[in-house]
Amino acid sequence: MPTDETRRALLVINRHARNGSGLIDDVLDTLREGGIELVRPSNPDAPVAEQIAQSADGCDLVIIGGGDGTLNAAAPALIMAGLPVGILPLGTANDLAKTLGIPPNPVAAALLIVSGTPHPMDVGVVNGHIFLNVASIGFSSELARQLSAEAKKKWGRLGYAITAFRLLRRLRRFVLYIEHDGERMMVKTIQASVGNGRYYGGGMTVEQTATADDGHLDFYSLEIRRWWKLLLLFPRLRRGTHGATRDVRAFRTTAITLSTRKPMPINTDGELTTHTPAEFSIKPKALSVYSPER
Repeated sequence: MPTDETRRALLVINRHARNGSGLIDDVLDTLREGGIELVRPSNPDAPVAEQIAQSADGCDLVIIGGGDGTLNAAAPALIMAGLPVGILPLGTANDLAKTLGIPPNPVAAALLIVSGTPHPMDVGVVNGHIFLNVASIGFSSELARQLSAEAKKKWGRLGYAITAFRLLRRLRRFVLYIEHDGERMMVKTIQASVGNGRYYGGGMTVEQTATADDGHLDFYSLEIRRWWKLLLLFPRLRRGTHGATRDVRAFRTTAITLSTRKPMPINTDGELTTHTPAEFSIKPKALSVYSPER
């Protein structure tokens, strides 16, 4: 679908993503036929954020091919560049793409970049680290620690389920101190999550009405006493209706502080990046992403 004006796009592809080599030629042809001149990073072996910082000057947009981890790593540089972002979903879960309504097929996603319009989205921040989908403490962090890159590439979303099942019977509650909107509380939980978008963890839902541009963070805490109760909660976690159940604490906010007795790792978009104590906030409309009308 050619356009009247040629746009220069910095193209950053994570070749190690689960689908990092599939359909790439078709994707590139689609972008070029749509009037997009593709610019390669000057140092393609550098970390993704460095590629963007070094090569984005003179470009009209940045196109990122990869999964949620790639997008998380790129986010700080994308915000600094201030350019519209096109997403090619090449990862295992592609939760941000799902939240934004970007087609899962990379060629269809390329067509959206060619003919679509960028829309603003928020980003979450925890201890200075940006997250796009969700940041979690507890069960999800342990899952991220044990789920290897090889397992994700081999098993895809099934890898999450296999690893989670192995962890279930070892679940232990921990003490969590929560501060938000002038309130303080202490709870015992197996997991606390702070979401910016709607989907995370291979299709789990933070909250069924959450969007990535609503200006809020959605918090929930799983305060179950027995591991098997998590199995009962699973359908609600998929739908995002778990906040209405007795053993789940949930609310919406714009800033929250979480503390634990000992430092605990925090999983941001599938990567362990910081630890408690943790201060969460939101940057409204920090990125502009090619996505369908919402």
